[in-house]
Amino acid sequence: MTGTSGSRGSRVRVLIVDDEPALTELLSVAVTEAGWRPYPAPDGHSALRIARGCAPHAVVLDGMLPDLDGIQVLRRLRYENPRLPVLMLTARDAIEHRLDGLEAGADDYVTKPFSLEEVVLRLRGLLRRAGSEQTPTDDSVRVLGDLVLTGETREVRRAGEPVQLTAKEFDLLTLFLDHPRQVLSKAQILDQVWSSCFDGGGNLVEVYISSLRRKIDRGRAPMIHTVRGMGYALRPVEDAR
Repeated sequence: MTGTSGSRGSRVRVLIVDDEPALTELLSVAVTEAGWRPYPAPDGHSALRIARGCAPHAVVLDGMLPDLDGIQVLRRLRYENPRLPVLMLTARDAIEHRLDGLEAGADDYVTKPFSLEEVVLRLRGLLRRAGSEQTPTDDSVRVLGDLVLTGETREVRRAGEPVQLTAKEFDLLTLFLDHPRQVLSKAQILDQVWSSCFDGGGNLVEVYISSLRRKIDRGRAPMIHTVRGMGYALRPVEDAR
């Protein structure tokens, strides 16, 4: 597959809803190589939450999910954004299932097994008809698991709930989301967030990490992890399962 990445294409956000991790990974790679940004969701509730946070330009939606039925997810997505292009994926190839999906608002339908090239071509056609590949859009949304940060409005949500951060806490979280799962040392954090070296800078980082933990992780499965002797990392909850 030939990638078409660039400043314009990378702004296109594609929500991928499928409960098969291996297939989700393949679709994410294909979407990335096409020059778009993938936002994977393992189930219907996650898909709806992430969609509200990242405002996708297109959706690849499996018809069979572990919680909500794909048709239910499609109808809710359609209710919130009637013009959102949706490509349905399903192993069910009976004509009535295709008709159900199309009647619920799907723009196109691909039956498993399928080729990744076909999915990308169909998505490209849907995006072109919707005008998403030609229209500059906000590229400030970052999503990791159930954590959503919107740079343009400086809003943060976890599991759909708003999280109030100070300016520096927001900058610190943005740094972590720009380097998901990567261990960042105190020196790296200090340099990137404060752009300077202070006496006791390590303690400064510790104070802000502690504060960010209280706001992001309190009452929830932790995402901010201390890597002893190395630094800190932000990881989705799924990584610990």
